Amino acid sequence: MNVRDYNRDAWNRQVEKGNGWTLPVGSEAIEEARQGRWSIVLTPTRGVPRDWFPAEMRGTKILCLASGGGQQGPVLAAAGADVTVFDNSPAQLAQDRFVAERDGLTLATVEGDMADLSAFADGEFDLIVHPCSNGFVESIRPVWREAFRVLRPGGALLSGFTNPVLYIFDGFLAEQGVLTVRHPLPYSDLRSLTDEERGRYIAEDEPMVFGHTLEDQIGGQLDAGFHLTGMYEDSWQGQPLSEYMPTFIATRALRPQSRP
Repeated sequence: MNVRDYNRDAWNRQVEKGNGWTLPVGSEAIEEARQGRWSIVLTPTRGVPRDWFPAEMRGTKILCLASGGGQQGPVLAAAGADVTVFDNSPAQLAQDRFVAERDGLTLATVEGDMADLSAFADGEFDLIVHPCSNGFVESIRPVWREAFRVLRPGGALLSGFTNPVLYIFDGFLAEQGVLTVRHPLPYSDLRSLTDEERGRYIAEDEPMVFGHTLEDQIGGQLDAGFHLTGMYEDSWQGQPLSEYMPTFIATRALRPQSRP
């Protein structure tokens, strides 16, 4: 299976089905952002701290990485940033263009693989916003390396991801509220499931998911050259494991200033 092609098509179909992560923000949120009152998420529910962003948003060059759906990008554009939304799904990118046209915003959309940012120059962006999406690629370390490259020295990467402990449990039993340890990490829908189980996800147009280790998620950022400066946790109501621990993590990482 070509994961990128499959997940692109799966997310296109999720847009048609009205998945919550494909629904654009309303005009009210855009107007609030124009007035300086805005918030976005990297994880399911918890807003990103405002001090993770530059004090002056106007003119800040932001890459919304694997962040289509008409949610983060348009809000940041309304707050004054120069926004480029990069995503694998044409239908998700269309949601960002829909909001831009509806509310008179200027933003760019680019289709591509989050592990290949060759469309952008070294040091092109001041900030990268990367909400929970790297669970849809098999390898995460190339994403961190590319993010480091396209950030200017002193720029920040804001990322959200799933705590991999979520994936050690049988996902089908978890849907019934039963937590049964089954899978070793790292997790992969391609290798960890039976053909029958994987077929159930495919029949429902679900993207293929990968549970990356914390060594690759956090250690991978450090190995790429980032300095971690912030972290918080979040949960998603309805997940059985969330009754016992947070299941999502967000980090803020800086590309260090160049040495003289």
